[in-house]
Amino acid sequence: MSAVSVYPMCVRASRGLLRLRQGARGSTAPAALDVVRALSADTSSSSATGGLAQAILQERLQQQQKSPGQLPPEGDDSGDKKNEQGEDKKQKENTAYAKKMVLRLAGIMGLGSTVGIVYIFGSSSVDEQGNKVNVPVIQQLRRAFKYFKDYRQMIIEPTSPKLLPDPLREPYYQPPYTLVLELTDVLLHPEWSLATGWRFKKRPGIDYLFQQLTPLYEIVIFTSETGMTAYPLIDSIDPQGFVMYRLFRDATRYMEGHHVKDVSCLNRDSSKVIVVDCKREAFGLQPFNGLALRKWDGNSEDRTLYDLAAFLKSNCWIIVHLYKSFDLYSYSHQRSGGCAFKEQRLSELAQQKKQGFSLGTIAGRFWSRKQQ
Repeated sequence: MSAVSVYPMCVRASRGLLRLRQGARGSTAPAALDVVRALSADTSSSSATGGLAQAILQERLQQQQKSPGQLPPEGDDSGDKKNEQGEDKKQKENTAYAKKMVLRLAGIMGLGSTVGIVYIFGSSSVDEQGNKVNVPVIQQLRRAFKYFKDYRQMIIEPTSPKLLPDPLREPYYQPPYTLVLELTDVLLHPEWSLATGWRFKKRPGIDYLFQQLTPLYEIVIFTSETGMTAYPLIDSIDPQGFVMYRLFRDATRYMEGHHVKDVSCLNRDSSKVIVVDCKREAFGLQPFNGLALRKWDGNSEDRTLYDLAAFLKSNCWIIVHLYKSFDLYSYSHQRSGGCAFKEQRLSELAQQKKQGFSLGTIAGRFWSRKQQ
């Protein structure tokens, strides 16, 4: 076979393959059949070479029929990008529209809730005689504002200016002093676990403390816990009824994020009241009436309540008022039988008073002579 007859056949085969690659899906099979027919017509003289080309083209045709997905043309990439940009733009528009609708709906609901609250808490449906009254809008706003102001004041202030009843009179016995105890981390330690939930551990020495101090002190448990939580706990630690009164969170004064115990609202002489707590903020209004203990961590070998009972029973708590500060931990290590710590502090105080008295006497005499 001559080169002159082979060359046109190769050119036609290459053109056919190019059309097969760039053609559409629907025109893939007819284009391939045309190429095969053209090549088979031109290769009648050269059976070996034409048969090989025809076999190659038939194999390509079968592959195209098996996988109908055709490679996209080079010009379709820009179209796909435009479609993606259009979809992103539509998605952003839908998101912005949804946000606007949510904000509008929230505004309408908020406005409706405000109008409803003002109408419910600010309107007076009937007067003293039972007649219906139409209240102006401004008056309704003022009444609603006053209602929420009073409600906020109820949360911040104690429930009553006198939290305890009047002291007992004869022939009944009224202890001379009042002891205010915190429940959480002073008498009980809360513990939580996944298996048991919340549990409260009783501090060693509670029964001894109550028995020793009941004749001298009016024991009051004043806790920052709610009554629903604290009431059954107090019943469990005081089955004999040594605790005379119980005060809960609603009786505290809420100040700067802390529940403060106001001694002036206890209806007792403030000079005879002592507050025992593990937080100094609890007696921040009357710091000289407070005795701060270390927070109990649940240690079963703790002896703090025994030391506290000995300290309060010996009336050494007067030192709290004299020195304006006290540390029970240092007291428990310094005392050695009886009340040696009290005697040492009182002797120091007597010396200071004696020095002050002598200096004052000299100054008074000098001033009187100068006037004469």
